[in-house]
Amino acid sequence: MSTYGTTRHAPGPPGAVSKERVTDYHTTLFRRLTWEGTVPLEIRVDPKELPANSDRGLECYYIQAPRISYLPLLMPEIRRFLMDVVFDEAAAKVLKEEDWWFESAEGTLLKCVLELFKAVILTNILDRHWSIGLIYDNHTISTSVRPSSSQAQPAPMRLVLHLASPPTEKLLQSPSAEACKLSFMGQLKEADFIRWGNTKRMTGLRKADQDGIWEGIRDHNFDHYWRVASKVTPTAGTARSQSPVPTTVSLHTRPPSADPAGPPERDGAYNVRSVPVRIYLPDGPVLQDLVPPLQEDVVYPFHE
Repeated sequence: MSTYGTTRHAPGPPGAVSKERVTDYHTTLFRRLTWEGTVPLEIRVDPKELPANSDRGLECYYIQAPRISYLPLLMPEIRRFLMDVVFDEAAAKVLKEEDWWFESAEGTLLKCVLELFKAVILTNILDRHWSIGLIYDNHTISTSVRPSSSQAQPAPMRLVLHLASPPTEKLLQSPSAEACKLSFMGQLKEADFIRWGNTKRMTGLRKADQDGIWEGIRDHNFDHYWRVASKVTPTAGTARSQSPVPTTVSLHTRPPSADPAGPPERDGAYNVRSVPVRIYLPDGPVLQDLVPPLQEDVVYPFHE
């Protein structure tokens, strides 16, 4: 079973930092805790597609997958396991990773984003362009609201891995990491436009930074991601100051903070035009509308 480590943060002494620093520290802490969230997955190769001479007692793989990641980014790790433990050398030479695709083991209706910013219902097939956390939450909630669902403790989401014949007639984008990257970058540009009325912050990034923000997702590197993301997201307070270094105990080393001193007040969170919000309904449409950052007691007529 593969797992990702978590970080525990010890609070500093009372009064050690200013109010502004506390706000900035809490923002960084919330970002890090969100980043380190994981979900349990059970991935089983379709028994009808197992190559000859495969070890049929070990075709199931368990992983605590990062919520902020994508199924294609798990493929190298899954492939290593299958090649080392399940398949023989002959199968390893024939199988092509680009032909692999996932399906829900329960056969439920799952939302599948087939093109940028559009969504349709597609039976059984899991969309690789949704984040793993979103796929897990959507599937879990959709299952729990059905009358036949039990109230048992959350269990790993069961996925079936197919080794050939991806349903290309139903997918408008290829099930690859590169397609995920294009979709992810497109969503960042859309969010940029919703916040500021233009995409200058995203399109103004150097090529190395545009690649770097995706590499942070691909490598699950919090500091690498936020080193670039902090250039295009609003600042948390009226003036951004360096976050205090949290004391950490982790299964792997993490640099202190990726929330450096940043741009002037015009990039503050209270100055954005709208907040990028998207609501995913269980077995239903995706809703989206313009939401102002400062307006209370308002019912928003979200649209598909």
